[in-house]
Amino acid sequence: MSYYDDEPRSRFGLFVALTVIVLCLLGYFAFSNLISQSPPSPTPPSKPDTPPPPPAAVETVQELQLPEADLPETTPEQSLVHSGLQLEEFNPENLLKKIGDSLQEGKFEEAVQLIGRDQISPETLARLKTLHAQNRLQLNPTHPIIEIGELDRNRRSRYALNFGEEHPPIYFDLIRKPSNGKWSVAKLEIPNTHTQTTDSTITEDSLGIAHRFLHAALSQQFELAKSFVDSSLVTDAKIAGLCIIFEEAKYQLPKSKALRAMFNRDLAAAFKARVQTHNGERAAEFGLNLQRETIQDHWLITEINLQSLLSDYAQRIAGGDVHFTPLVKSPTGGDTLILYFGFDEDGLTPRTRRQLDIVVSLLKTDPNKKLTLSGHTDALGTDNYNEELSARRATAVEKYLLSRHVPPSQIKKIAEGERKPRLPNTDATGQDQPSNRRANRRTEIYLDF
Repeated sequence: MSYYDDEPRSRFGLFVALTVIVLCLLGYFAFSNLISQSPPSPTPPSKPDTPPPPPAAVETVQELQLPEADLPETTPEQSLVHSGLQLEEFNPENLLKKIGDSLQEGKFEEAVQLIGRDQISPETLARLKTLHAQNRLQLNPTHPIIEIGELDRNRRSRYALNFGEEHPPIYFDLIRKPSNGKWSVAKLEIPNTHTQTTDSTITEDSLGIAHRFLHAALSQQFELAKSFVDSSLVTDAKIAGLCIIFEEAKYQLPKSKALRAMFNRDLAAAFKARVQTHNGERAAEFGLNLQRETIQDHWLITEINLQSLLSDYAQRIAGGDVHFTPLVKSPTGGDTLILYFGFDEDGLTPRTRRQLDIVVSLLKTDPNKKLTLSGHTDALGTDNYNEELSARRATAVEKYLLSRHVPPSQIKKIAEGERKPRLPNTDATGQDQPSNRRANRRTEIYLDF
């Protein structure tokens, strides 16, 4: 039996050992958790002489690329349609051309977007759709675009797409934005008939009336031209004289700026009308004033200022003699048509016959219209001879009118001899004035309409 067998054993060492083991386990788990939460160490950079592998994303993009020839082309107009924007152009004719091309090519929705849906009334849009469905929007190949004129100087203008004789033009009022100087459509209208006799706001406003009057006078349609004027202020002789001037000088409308607005208010407007020679080398101007009593009333032309036009006509037709014109002021007021004769002559020339043909057309519009023929001479010759010569000149005109089937009841003639010269036959010193005498050898036509 050992010495120690009878003594009690101590457990202190066991407790110490267990404590050490627990502390070691706790420290191990704490350290492992800390390692798992720390950021990964950076990847060391590649060596300079080792090229990096191509990224997978680059390879994916390259696989989706198409050959350039296979990509669909998008025009600027299509881009505008996709973006819902209205077309704007610095040149108004370019604007009309793009719209016209879209209509002609059958791209209806594109054309409507380029015009601007807000600028087309539902009624006009319905008519445009009908014309599109009927394939009636084929532009005139010679003159597809017509410039009507200005509504407001450098700010608002009117153009038309011309579809020829089978369909009336489509009118476009354009507005220029001050912010960028570009033109866009402000209004679109399609007249119901080619003669434009309906109550169309775009053809019955001040510019529309001026435009229609100008075309009527150029085409020698006296009665139509007269319907656009205030007859109490504009004489029939002035309208007839304008028709004669246009026909004899072969004036025609220029391609641009035929009517320019001087001012355009609610009840009054003024336009400068421009015409040019048949070869386009020279332009002449005259003024048109229009008025209406209220905004519900129709516009009428109240004044036609022909001074500048008569000067140009004299240069081209009368050798620069401003007095040798077919229209003059009557001594009794109003306007008078005049036919001129050579020295001691009473025969008609091709020029005077053309002028009389226009007068004939005026008389045929109404059998109640009458005219007075007044024969005149210069101061050379005796009073009796000049009285007889002036009568022969009036008779020559009468015979021509009768040959064109004008009833005698519509004609009255008188002979004035040398008693009523237009210009003095001599100057203050008694010196002969041949150019003045030339203006006195005439037959005046008073239109008693």
